[in-house]
Amino acid sequence: MLKPADKKSDHYKNIAHGFFLSIGTTIAEPHTILPLMVNFFGGGPILIGLFSSLLRGGAIIIQMYAAFHAQTYPKMLRYFRRVLLARFLSWFFIGVAILYIGDDNHNLTLWFIGIGLFVFSFSAGFGAIYFREILAKLFSHKFRGKTMSMRQFFSGLGALGSGLVAGYILHTYDAPFSFGVLFVASSFVMACGYIAIATVNEPIKTNLRTKERSFRLFLKNSAKMLAQDEQLKIHIATYTLAFSYLFALPFVIIDASENFKLDGATIGLLITSQMTGAMISNILWAKLSGLGLNKLISNITISMSIFAIVLSLFAFDLWWYFVVFFVIGASMDGNRISSGNMILLIAPEDKRPIYTALKTNIMSLGMFFSIVGGVVLNFTSYTFLYIWTIVLLLVALYYSSKQIDDSKQENS
Repeated sequence: MLKPADKKSDHYKNIAHGFFLSIGTTIAEPHTILPLMVNFFGGGPILIGLFSSLLRGGAIIIQMYAAFHAQTYPKMLRYFRRVLLARFLSWFFIGVAILYIGDDNHNLTLWFIGIGLFVFSFSAGFGAIYFREILAKLFSHKFRGKTMSMRQFFSGLGALGSGLVAGYILHTYDAPFSFGVLFVASSFVMACGYIAIATVNEPIKTNLRTKERSFRLFLKNSAKMLAQDEQLKIHIATYTLAFSYLFALPFVIIDASENFKLDGATIGLLITSQMTGAMISNILWAKLSGLGLNKLISNITISMSIFAIVLSLFAFDLWWYFVVFFVIGASMDGNRISSGNMILLIAPEDKRPIYTALKTNIMSLGMFFSIVGGVVLNFTSYTFLYIWTIVLLLVALYYSSKQIDDSKQENS
């Protein structure tokens, strides 16, 4: 069995990747800047939900196709590098499109933004499989908690600075020029992180599966694995439903803007609040994950999401929204830590790409909850949307309590 090396150089490269990627993607933060940008070009709630979903989630079925081939790969890095190049080019394309046609044709600009986000998301469908497999080979179970928490801490730090810069640019320059500049500049910042992660020392995996004769047979066998593993089903149900906050969250900023004046500086501070919550919370998540308490992290973070949506329901002052985004930032980072570590713990080594693909494939449905949220809001109200979200998060908390106690599992 392959033993992870826990090399410091790979640890630092993982952190650098998260740091620069966070700086880059914060300029299109799906809960603040992206909704306002889509709204500026004339997009309604449904399009806001669609674009928010595209930014967050990789292509669904493509993750299974990636796993179909990846189960036989002794090394993933060369394939992962192609993903990184595609993501850089698609992000840069969005910025160029906004700069050149944003003033003249809003509808065409929205089309180009959608195409860029789709490619960015589609390539992530492959990248999610490769990245998780690389992490599993580089780091042991408990060290993964440390390196991912540190990665998210510095990602929060990068996003904190990025949010302030984005707020300044939005406040200083008129749209859509400000949007285009943010995308173009951030694409090159992202590239720094891509270079870092593309140079890790990936070990060669020897415990490989024999690839099925066809993709159809692979899907059939994968479905059997899911049906036979109770903990995998509980895990997927927990973290898919944990995304229920996305039904409401992209519209919280729109709700706030209808009740309070949100200028560029205020938007930057809201992003800063979210990233501060994420950054500070990783000190706690690193400690708990290092002790093997990822199930506890899951319970805490889902409860925090419920608390944030309840605050949104009763918010009557702008300061409440700063608390909402602070709590959500902390919750999102903790959820990523627990989710990533739990799936690598329950997955057998030779089936790891398949388990990861099954999880991300089904969980990606949660990335599109924003679309449903936009439809619900279009026909009901913010109050109904918030209550609906809270109910589903309570169901997620129930499933989370049924996960295995990972603190009793052997470190691997």
